[in-house]
Amino acid sequence: MAEAIAQHEDEAHRPLTGMKLAIAATLLGLGNFLVILDTTIANVSIPNIAGGLGVSVSQATWVITSYAVAEAIMVPLTGWLARRFGGQRVFITSFLAFGVLSLLCGLSSTLGMLIASRVLLGLAGGTLIPLSLTLLLRVFPREKATVATIIWAMTTTIAPIAGPILGGLLSDNIGWEWIFYIKIPFAIAGGLGLLYIFRGRVEAVIKARIDIVGLGLLVVWVGALQIMLDEGRNHDWFAAAEIRLLAAVAAVGFVAFLIWELTEKHPIVNLRVFRHRGFVAASITYCVAFGTFFATVVIIPLWLQSNMGYTATWAGYATGIMGVLAIIASPIIGKAVETIDARLIVSIGVLGLGLVSVWRMGFTPDMAFIQMAGPMLLTGVFLMMFIIPVTGLCMASVDPDEQEDSAGISNFMRVLGGAFATSLVQTGWTNAARHNQAELTGAMTQGQATLDGMMASGAPPEAARTLLAGLLEGQSYMLATLNVFAAIAICFAFAATLIWFVPKPKGPINTSGGH
Repeated sequence: MAEAIAQHEDEAHRPLTGMKLAIAATLLGLGNFLVILDTTIANVSIPNIAGGLGVSVSQATWVITSYAVAEAIMVPLTGWLARRFGGQRVFITSFLAFGVLSLLCGLSSTLGMLIASRVLLGLAGGTLIPLSLTLLLRVFPREKATVATIIWAMTTTIAPIAGPILGGLLSDNIGWEWIFYIKIPFAIAGGLGLLYIFRGRVEAVIKARIDIVGLGLLVVWVGALQIMLDEGRNHDWFAAAEIRLLAAVAAVGFVAFLIWELTEKHPIVNLRVFRHRGFVAASITYCVAFGTFFATVVIIPLWLQSNMGYTATWAGYATGIMGVLAIIASPIIGKAVETIDARLIVSIGVLGLGLVSVWRMGFTPDMAFIQMAGPMLLTGVFLMMFIIPVTGLCMASVDPDEQEDSAGISNFMRVLGGAFATSLVQTGWTNAARHNQAELTGAMTQGQATLDGMMASGAPPEAARTLLAGLLEGQSYMLATLNVFAAIAICFAFAATLIWFVPKPKGPINTSGGH
């Protein structure tokens, strides 16, 4: 029996070659791309969805929240699912289900139906993110493991940037339903293609019982936390009783979850990977640095659309340009990781992102699109310098049989980092703008003289007051944006120091434990 299991394990972990390897790598990367794309493609389409379904914009935002909650719950469960059913089987099933559920989302005629479909879509997509990484590392030969990491890092980085661009184009020109329809053929073809490629690669599975209590506690605390983060800024945070209740539920649920999972013989989430110091330091660096980067991705399009007159599509172009040099630099960085201390590359990449934020502190209200190109292009290079090696360090710091757990938990921390960053940056930006506007108003001693001058030039009194108020508001938000860039730079500087708590790798990063 032991020999049979070992033989199955060898078959499942046998690297691919030639055309099969190219197709498998493309389809695995596509699965990761589609799921992460779905986290942002709906953001710019909320007004269109609200209008199409006859609901308010605030009600329609649950289309985003429901998906985020379901995905956040599912990501850390990936390790258990892979052990119980096999990583290949779970990935292919989820990939095909993602296509079918995308169809249901597009066909939804009521908000309730759309939210239910989005919950199921998030559950299907949550496993694809970490499993795409572990399966990529499995199908590539050991000496080409870095290439697998590059493919995964590129799809992880480019997808959230492409989402707003694609969502804006489809919603404005065809209809909001097409932000879901467009993914269907790719998901179905991807699942069927992998089913063909992986035939004969039998995986060993463990018939472990389901940790019902652990699963329930995970759903409770993650769901409460994600809803609190998504809805807090709409309810003045802890001034609202429902936000305080959600925070309490999340805190108590989290503590109970930790106690249960650390004492359970067969936990639903293997928290024992945190015994590895390298994994702890690398995953925390991943969480903090990616969250800080995501704050940039959130604040720049928001500022461009709210105060610079950009459409959603052009705001997407302004951020999407960072993908140009990211694609070019990725192979070079991947090669460098094989010979240079990965911690140094991560630290330089994160510090570089911080310096780009310092550069952005020189932004002005009258700057042209081309003036944003410089920092945006460099962002892509530094981002790859961070994500490629830190992902490898997370995977290489654990035992070979814990790599699915490592991928699931580190990506869960990345998702939470992005959720915290989204809430904090939007709240901080708005509050800073209000504070700045109050200070500017108090310091404006020539306000009446300015109004008199406008009216003397022929402007009606109401129009003059509106114009002056608009100028004040624009300057207030401009200053708030610069304040946010300063805070982001400080956070990047802090994150750059965390990676040095990872033990020095002995030679090139070995992420091929699955072979």
